[in-house]
Amino acid sequence: MTETKLGTITTSIPFRMDRLPWARWHWMIVIGLGTVWILDGLEVTIIGAIGSRLTDPEAGLGLSASDIGLAAAIYVAGACIGSLFFGYLTDRFGRKKLFLITLGVYLLATVATAFSFNPIFFFICRFFTGAGIGGEYAAINSAIDELIPARRRGLVDLAINGSYWLGAAFGAVVSVLLLNENFFAADIGWRLAFGLGAVLGVVILLVRRNVPESPRWMFIHGHDKDAEKLVGEIEAEIEKETGEKLETVDKTLEIRQRKSTGFGEIAKVAITKYPKRFVLGLSLFTGQAFLYNAVFFTYSLVLTQLLDVPDDVAPWSLVPIALGNFAGPLILGRFFDSIGRKVMISVSYIGSGVLLVVTAMLFSNEVLDATTLTIAWVIVFFFASSGASAAYLTVSEIFPMETRAMAIAFFYALGTGLGGIVGPILFGRLVEDSIQAVAVGYYIGAGLMIAAGLVEVFIGVEAAGKSLEDIAEPLSASEGSSENAKS
Repeated sequence: MTETKLGTITTSIPFRMDRLPWARWHWMIVIGLGTVWILDGLEVTIIGAIGSRLTDPEAGLGLSASDIGLAAAIYVAGACIGSLFFGYLTDRFGRKKLFLITLGVYLLATVATAFSFNPIFFFICRFFTGAGIGGEYAAINSAIDELIPARRRGLVDLAINGSYWLGAAFGAVVSVLLLNENFFAADIGWRLAFGLGAVLGVVILLVRRNVPESPRWMFIHGHDKDAEKLVGEIEAEIEKETGEKLETVDKTLEIRQRKSTGFGEIAKVAITKYPKRFVLGLSLFTGQAFLYNAVFFTYSLVLTQLLDVPDDVAPWSLVPIALGNFAGPLILGRFFDSIGRKVMISVSYIGSGVLLVVTAMLFSNEVLDATTLTIAWVIVFFFASSGASAAYLTVSEIFPMETRAMAIAFFYALGTGLGGIVGPILFGRLVEDSIQAVAVGYYIGAGLMIAAGLVEVFIGVEAAGKSLEDIAEPLSASEGSSENAKS
């Protein structure tokens, strides 16, 4: 980039980016950035699928069921801290630098996990693996939303976040093979499972090198000439591909450029300027984080220890659940752009919560076996996954450009810290107790999802089809340069 000289500029870049027709360039963004959720899905599913194997004395680690829950909590804690640390750096130094660094952290940590020789080293590796993934959430979601046209943002964001479940399905299938002692020894198969994440990560890193910096970040931080050049190249590429001249954009935004935004200003904006949005983001993240982390980190243990499913068979149950999770955002995602955010998010959260109450009742009364419990989870998560993906979409849309990555990081860390760390630890202990005890955990998850849905009903923000700058005016914008509802 050219040398930065800060001043006040007038730019039409946000509105030029939003009016672009869908093209090959957008697919490059989706593939280069969105595929990282496959890695997260792989990581979470592998630890859930091989959890019972890691408690086997022959596996070489000697973990207990409670230790599996603790490892999951440590992974989530790492993700929370990583999201805050890398999220701040993402807003300060740019999207591209950080989404390359965070992927590198993940790669090193997941390779190290495969060489774990005792519980302490395993826990440390899980922490740093989570830190890399947590940083990815902030860097990637902010970049995606700033590069994708407003009219497609809902569908694309949900579908990309939903790709997590492709990794989950892949991890479950591979775990079945790797847990088969006819192919791999008990202390080898689980190590190879973690190595798979590194292989996929390297492939993604090679593709990601071609993804550009966010023009929105560039013009705010004094790189407006580079931003203009980049957007001009994108427009020329798309005009050549479509054979049609792009329409002229008259709408502009006046920006006072800045080098960085401090934590104090970020907190002030979230709490004092947008208090309702603060409550909304926290509610959505806490509900989905508890439900997903609690269930997926311990589901294999529920099947093997409470429903007598063999260790090498249990991971298969995660495949239909993962596919149901992916199908939800893929099928329902378009309605988040057409019907709107408030209706669809509310339906997703409240609907999945009600279905989970029914599931908990049947499970508590021992009506469900391994097959029917899995079917119930497929139905619950079809709706829940759309809501969970929409949580990331929501917080990336409703706060100003300068705090976008940090907002994603903050709500991910706080919501996931409240729900995602407590959930696995709680469920790890409940699994050691009884079916009825696990059902209580399901009721708690259902309550949090329904509560979050009700918060969306009353104070949700309708962002469908709107430019990010119209939803939340940049802090750097001159007063009155764009319209924005401050609530």
